[in-house]
Amino acid sequence: MIVTDDDRIARLCRSMCNQGRGEAGVWLSHERLGYNYRMDELSAALGAAQMSRIEEIIEKRKRVAAMYAERLARVPGVRLPHVAPEVTRMSWFVYVIRVGVDEPTPERQSAVRDHVMRRFQEAGIGCRPYFTPIHLQPFYRAEFGFKEGDFPVTELAGRTSIAIPFHNHLTAEEIDYVACVLERALGEAQ
Repeated sequence: MIVTDDDRIARLCRSMCNQGRGEAGVWLSHERLGYNYRMDELSAALGAAQMSRIEEIIEKRKRVAAMYAERLARVPGVRLPHVAPEVTRMSWFVYVIRVGVDEPTPERQSAVRDHVMRRFQEAGIGCRPYFTPIHLQPFYRAEFGFKEGDFPVTELAGRTSIAIPFHNHLTAEEIDYVACVLERALGEAQ
């Protein structure tokens, strides 16, 4: 707990414990180096209780990821998450696909991703861009002078990645709905 009568220190502390986000808390926009220190007591108690079920939870998520992989493998223009063979055990806290990777320009790559996201939102499917490259975050630009073009592969991943709905209880029908909307949106984007 931090107690201060200095507004500047209070803002800094709130930002640092919220992964370096600014006052608006904009998703994936970090103004400074920060940490994830937001857990409250109830969350800690829930997390401790869930640990007794961790194997079951991971197994369910693994099944959902496999259903996504099987269904989305048939959608042209989609890159699935890479899982290193036999050396990685994924917790599958998020499922990230990439679209528009083969487009000729950064603008087209972003346009395809943005079009797909709009169609998802119109269809009631939650999604987020995933991720803004770290070197393009305000803190790292200001502190280290990074600029667009410094890490082109990372920037390509940032322009083309979308986190799609993912939780333990997704059904095959829900995954098929996501895949159908995705396929239609990619067809329109061509």
